[in-house]
Amino acid sequence: MKLPYWVRGDTNAFFGFGVNVLVNVLTLTGLCIGVIHMSSGDVFGTVLPALGIALVFGNVYYTYLARRLARRERRTDVTAMPYGPSVPHMFIVIFVIMLPIYLRTNDPMRAWQAGLAWAFIIGVIVLIGAFVGPYIRRYAPRAALLGTLAGISITFISMNPAAQMWDMAWIALPVFALLLIGLLTDVKLPGNIPIGLAALLVGTAIGWIGGAMSVPDVEAAASDIAVAVPDLKLGLLFDGLGDMAPLLATAIPLGVYNFTEAMTNVESAATAGDSYNLRSVLLADGAGAVIGSALGSPFPPAVYVGHPGWKAAGGRTGYSMATGVVIALLCFLGMFGLLGALLPTPAIVPILLYIGLLIGAQAFQATPRAHAAAVVAALIPNIAAWASGQMDNALVAAGTTAAQVGDAALEGAGVFYHGLLVLGQGAILAGLVLGAMVAFIIDKRFWHAAAFATSGAVLSFIGLIHGEKVEWAANGQVALGYAFVTVVCVAFALAKVPPREPEPDEAGAEMPEPRPASPREEAAAPAA
Repeated sequence: MKLPYWVRGDTNAFFGFGVNVLVNVLTLTGLCIGVIHMSSGDVFGTVLPALGIALVFGNVYYTYLARRLARRERRTDVTAMPYGPSVPHMFIVIFVIMLPIYLRTNDPMRAWQAGLAWAFIIGVIVLIGAFVGPYIRRYAPRAALLGTLAGISITFISMNPAAQMWDMAWIALPVFALLLIGLLTDVKLPGNIPIGLAALLVGTAIGWIGGAMSVPDVEAAASDIAVAVPDLKLGLLFDGLGDMAPLLATAIPLGVYNFTEAMTNVESAATAGDSYNLRSVLLADGAGAVIGSALGSPFPPAVYVGHPGWKAAGGRTGYSMATGVVIALLCFLGMFGLLGALLPTPAIVPILLYIGLLIGAQAFQATPRAHAAAVVAALIPNIAAWASGQMDNALVAAGTTAAQVGDAALEGAGVFYHGLLVLGQGAILAGLVLGAMVAFIIDKRFWHAAAFATSGAVLSFIGLIHGEKVEWAANGQVALGYAFVTVVCVAFALAKVPPREPEPDEAGAEMPEPRPASPREEAAAPAA
């Protein structure tokens, strides 16, 4: 079977996904320098090259998995899983792990060490999750898996980029329109110019012509260009692990979050037609985090949200590896400061809003119509987590905190901060539990609903969801609520209520089998 390494659609997906990763690396670079006050030498000389090695490792591996799947199923339309620095973890490691240590010690090095230890622990937990995740995926309904993924995509992936877009809409909206036309329709640009490249060039040109960019900033950024080769930073890692206990409270739930997110992304890919082995994916995610932390990067990489988007754009097996290699080269050459000064942010973030649109739509399109309420239920914890985070950031900017303002004052203003905070803690796992409960109740499969309600009670009691940290009796009140749901569901199960009959259009909606490509599709694939 002839399987090309590159097809025309890979070019579109490469520019789209490459810009996606580029935005995230630019963001984490700014956070390290602007928030933690790490030296540019440490960031460009160690952190980014370490991240680059992890990205090459992961994207090459996922390209291998895609080609193996294509040969096994004799299809040429298999799309590799996208892989890059995890967006939620990027902000968590900076603001939850590193910033408090920096503020307490005024030492960026101590903060960096803690970040490395935290990333290492995350990697180990994901490696353990590789042997647990497949069982969760087997029994959780698709509405819960895709709904919680859509919640992440709509909130943490899309909302901040959307705000940046409308802050400078005259640059961002033309770019967004080009992406929608090129990626959601069959319209082609003259000469088959990749739509991602065209959109980036148009947005950059508008930004420079309109005076949004600065030549002195480019000159200053050019001075940071230097070749950097990654090496082991085991001393920094071991120093951070020496004070590991305080990190476990965040690392354990977020490690669970990481492997649950990977699980939902694998489910999303299966919905789009590419069924990957979850254990292989989780082992790669965990290994990437461990390798990156040993080399000096506190940012765990992960399988990205958005596989269906790159598949729809025509990406197959080559775009992911090309993205990993190109981003790694930019990391090794210290080019991200210069790129940040050359490319206007509103011209590069619309791709993230596109991903949010596509994943949100998929959650409803690829699940039974009757489970729409379950999809919404799975969205809600992530919306709560995003909203409470925005409130926290706004209060900090005003020189105060929610604790100082007080729950009574906030509720008097119509802001139910405490409830949103509790609902959003452990959001992805909470969304999975809540979405599964609702889906099984809709189907009148009450024993299954009782099982997920019981898991919600246990997870709340130990603090993996709806708790500030992992501890015994972390949130007994919420755990009791889930326990009461278990009692209600068991009562209806004992009444032997007949389950819901599937509608005619639901046949195969939960787990479609991969379809081999026809000879005509195989012949057309290299040119498509």
